[in-house]
Amino acid sequence: MQAQVQPGGRLTTHVLDTARGKPAEGLRIELFCIEDGAGRHLKTVVTNDDGRCDAPLLAGEAFRAGVYELRFHAGDYLGRDDAGTPLFLDVIPIRFGIADSSAHYHVPLLISPFSYSTYRGS
Repeated sequence: MQAQVQPGGRLTTHVLDTARGKPAEGLRIELFCIEDGAGRHLKTVVTNDDGRCDAPLLAGEAFRAGVYELRFHAGDYLGRDDAGTPLFLDVIPIRFGIADSSAHYHVPLLISPFSYSTYRGS
């Protein structure tokens, strides 16, 4: 199911498994707001079959300027095929700032068992 486009600012993400060449389905993501150096948990979501969330992580009045962190539970996802083996990657934290509450901030994650990358997408 494709997420509905909402007017105004919003935060979205997308996770691609570059080792398998497909979206990372079933990957757990936690969203935190960082205040005074500490994280306040806002929500937990799981990616759908397209590696996306069914709705924006933040939108409307909940989407505010500030510092946020996404924690991608890559180890749980990557370890499904290799249970019991210590994995190189586990939880991948990405801390970023939102300056414009009217803009779309998209934080994609590309993962493999030994690397990851991210950028501000569109």
